[in-house]
Amino acid sequence: MMTAEVIETESHSSSFEAFVSYYHKPLLNYLERILHDPAKAEDIIQETFLKFLLQIKYKQTPDNVRAWLFRVATNLCRDYWRSAGYRREKQLLDQLPEQKDRCAQAAEFYERAETRMEMFQLLSELSEAHRKIIILRFYNDMKLQDIAAVMGCPVGTIKSRLFHALRYLKNRMEEEGRRGFG
Repeated sequence: MMTAEVIETESHSSSFEAFVSYYHKPLLNYLERILHDPAKAEDIIQETFLKFLLQIKYKQTPDNVRAWLFRVATNLCRDYWRSAGYRREKQLLDQLPEQKDRCAQAAEFYERAETRMEMFQLLSELSEAHRKIIILRFYNDMKLQDIAAVMGCPVGTIKSRLFHALRYLKNRMEEEGRRGFG
């Protein structure tokens, strides 16, 4: 025989599972693009959802949940980049020799991967703020108001930064097109 408390707990559990499954993929895509480390992205997602649970348990549910989640994830990335652990990992990775993927045979796969790498290279040339705005807007399909909430600045600033970032990317793509990528 199930008690009302057990039924209520199961209901909350399944609601939270649905919530996590809804926001997990967009957060994962965003974090993988920012961190370039799928394992660390998963760690930060877990920490973000734990912070959300604490938020709704001890405080109140944020008005814009999606923006709140992305802002917390962004702040966790910032904390990670400032940590000594990150500096040690980066130092170790910089010392490793670069390895090439020899398994990729299909020309179409190679071209898509090459284009994606070229785009990541161009994105890496942007400032951190500009890169985040581009990723949130075009890879996560966020509205400018939500991006402003994530970034903690006015919508006008987001519009201006987006304009300048897109103009820079367009000019760089035109330059590379004339010279040929690579």
